[in-house]
Amino acid sequence: MSKTKDYSALASEIIKYVGGPENIHKVIHCISRLRFYLKDEKKAQTEKITALDGVSGALYNAGLDQYQVVIGPAVTDVYDQVIAQLGSEFADEDATESAVDETKAEAPQKPTNLWGWISKGFQLLIGTITGSMIPIIGLLAASGILKGFLTLFTFNLHLIDTKSTTYIIINAMGDSAFYFLPILVGYTAAKQLKSDPIVVAAIAGVLVHPTIAALWAAPTKGMSTLLGIPLNAEFFGIPIHIPQYTYSIFPIIFAAWLARPVGNWLKKVLPLSLRSIFQPLFTLFIVSAAVLVIMGPVISLISSGLAAIINLLVTANEAIAGLVIGGLYQVLVIFGLHWMVVPIVSNDIAMTGHSVLNALINFTMIAQGTGALAVWAKTKNASIKGLSLAGALSGYAGVTEPAMYGINLKYGRVFWMSNIGGAVGGFIAGLMKIDMFGFTGSLIGFPSFFSKTNPNNIWAFVIASAVTIVVSFVCVYFWGFTDADLTKTKDAKKKNVFKDAVN
Repeated sequence: MSKTKDYSALASEIIKYVGGPENIHKVIHCISRLRFYLKDEKKAQTEKITALDGVSGALYNAGLDQYQVVIGPAVTDVYDQVIAQLGSEFADEDATESAVDETKAEAPQKPTNLWGWISKGFQLLIGTITGSMIPIIGLLAASGILKGFLTLFTFNLHLIDTKSTTYIIINAMGDSAFYFLPILVGYTAAKQLKSDPIVVAAIAGVLVHPTIAALWAAPTKGMSTLLGIPLNAEFFGIPIHIPQYTYSIFPIIFAAWLARPVGNWLKKVLPLSLRSIFQPLFTLFIVSAAVLVIMGPVISLISSGLAAIINLLVTANEAIAGLVIGGLYQVLVIFGLHWMVVPIVSNDIAMTGHSVLNALINFTMIAQGTGALAVWAKTKNASIKGLSLAGALSGYAGVTEPAMYGINLKYGRVFWMSNIGGAVGGFIAGLMKIDMFGFTGSLIGFPSFFSKTNPNNIWAFVIASAVTIVVSFVCVYFWGFTDADLTKTKDAKKKNVFKDAVN
């Protein structure tokens, strides 16, 4: 970004969407982020902030009690405008200098060897996938709940006939987010990768077009094959394989990545008068052809293989898998690595219609929510009661971060005692061969455990959930927390207050 650019409008919008001057205590910055100390972080409108031109992302860092807005190289210019509009009393130059120095020291260095480049590439890949998936997680969760309830009323309670138009309409409501997943992911991936979201969404539309889907669904007997794969289409005389693109994720993420250099090159070579029509036209044609002919079949086959391998590893000894996943999965949440699992689960459901892995992860959420509930039951501190109850309810709704960062990790034994319950619950669920047919987990996700073919699956969920709650609650209540921990934490916080302010 140019140093001469006027950032006053951007600064004004950021101030407005973090809750206005009345919600700001002070502002500092590091080498890429504005760091707000807010009076109430819940007033910050993250979606509106991340949508601003010039903002790459925004998040609340509970560990540092900072609301961070990712700007990039222009962060100093934006910070100066923010302070100019708020007033110098909102600045903390010492804390800013320390944050800049520390983040410079922590800034990733350019790889110096092959392994370094591979590692960096893998990190970028995971970051792109998770950044593309995060905006639609809520929609997938809602769709999974709706499909679960439809299974309950159709195959378990027999209140809705599968041949009725009522079933067809509700099934379309629950299935649309998964069926048209490439379009949704294409749009979010394009925004993540700075390509044209509308063009990429149109490319995704090609992949899920009914005529393309019909090529995949057509009988393959008698067709030519390559490595046992039927070549079910031709493109300018070239035999190709058209896989199922509905429900898929990875082919359209590749398309979103390719669309940027193709679009930028066309922007350079096309005359301005032709650009508005021919740039999207050629981008659509070139990228769609590249996906359909080359990368789409390769990525789809890899995705199918990955889903099969994950399912094989988890189901080889589901009880042991449940014990390990139930006890340790939430450790990934601490480091944000759990987002690596989200695309695997999504791909698993897309390719097979179910996910044993997701079923076992479910009990880690219930365990952490119950840990916070045990703190609520035991503490006499009014503020901790409110915080822990909110964390428990959030955990039971499938979001463990409020319980984790607000209570469980803060008073460390709570986290580990809760994990014992998750391990036991996962082990019991594994013994009962549990499976999951939706995306939403924890207690709110119970509709995802209704099975068309196994009526006992929901009882496996109920029993394992009850065991998880009992074990987690007992472990935390008796060995995981006392009100004396509150005093110890306050004393430790006083010793590290300066360090927390500048990190």
